[in-house]
Amino acid sequence: MDAAQDLTLLTLFLRATIVVKLVMLMLLAASVWSWAIIIDRLLVLRKNQDLSDRFEAEVWSGKPFDEIYEDLGTERPSFSLARLFTAAMREIRVMRDKGAMTEVAARSLKERIDRVMEATSTREISRLERGLGVLAIIATASPFIGLFGTVWGIMHAFESIAAARDTSLAVVAPGIAEALFATAMGLFAAIPAYMFYNGFTTRIGRFSDRMQAFCDEFYAFLSRRM
Repeated sequence: MDAAQDLTLLTLFLRATIVVKLVMLMLLAASVWSWAIIIDRLLVLRKNQDLSDRFEAEVWSGKPFDEIYEDLGTERPSFSLARLFTAAMREIRVMRDKGAMTEVAARSLKERIDRVMEATSTREISRLERGLGVLAIIATASPFIGLFGTVWGIMHAFESIAAARDTSLAVVAPGIAEALFATAMGLFAAIPAYMFYNGFTTRIGRFSDRMQAFCDEFYAFLSRRM
């Protein structure tokens, strides 16, 4: 077997010590986990964005709120702006069922709507951020785990050099390549997790501002009607 074949990724893994193998398997699992989260969040955020765009256009089109609420049905909506809207409309309907709207009742209703929409916004942000904590951990920890595998692999390489009493490239290269392979796997897991974590955080932050603007506009519209 020639030197090139000796340094294939599979050969490097099989030749590694048990500690380095565990490090590599841990980093591979972390990479698969992070990509599962990334794909899930991409789909969730895209769907939430598209549905919210259409719903917001419908809300401010002049269509009666009661009709929009009825169109959503009794099931819990699957996207954020509709959940904000239904939370507020439930409070309005409860107060409306109690009879005439006095000034005190109207003031109480506006306070309750403000609180329920704020609570719903917080829950929606938490729902959209699901899994981002894991991405942050993978992005932060993976390089250090890979570095640990690298240090351990270099120690093993030095032991091989000492045992062979030879510092030629043929003796040194496999051990060093094995050690650097662990570093490469650490970066392979960390870089996508770091990039997508920051991208998702920025995107969710913008959507949080959008939900706040929707709440303010809804509250202002309600105040004018009252």
